[in-house]
Amino acid sequence: MQLPEERVLEFIKEHHVLTFATAIENQPWCANCFYSFFKDEMMLVFTSDEKTKHIQDALSNKMIAGSIVLETSIVGKIQGIQFTGILSEPEPEIESKIQRNYLKRFPFAVLTNTKLWTIKLNHIKMTDNRLGFGKKLYWNRED
Repeated sequence: MQLPEERVLEFIKEHHVLTFATAIENQPWCANCFYSFFKDEMMLVFTSDEKTKHIQDALSNKMIAGSIVLETSIVGKIQGIQFTGILSEPEPEIESKIQRNYLKRFPFAVLTNTKLWTIKLNHIKMTDNRLGFGKKLYWNRED
């Protein structure tokens, strides 16, 4: 699998909160979650309770959309990604690996009674105004 440009990967690694959206029966919903990133798999990992609306929606419709953004009021510094992906439970063979990684980044998560979820990224569009106003970088999963 071809990875996105390095600046896209670095942006994802530098941040820690994503927003993702679900939609069931024409009813959209958003959630904000701390995440860890697995570059080789192009996968985001987060925790959430299975009873939440966003997880219940995603279990019915695994296709989600989301964003990771830099908060700034300076137009020339605007950066962010929009993505689409598939939300699922971790594959059993990698679950302990991603759990260790997630807890290393967010040790307080050990105190919560939630479970891990993954988002397999399928498409990324990055806006980076530092490269010029409205500059976009694109990546699509090819496998």
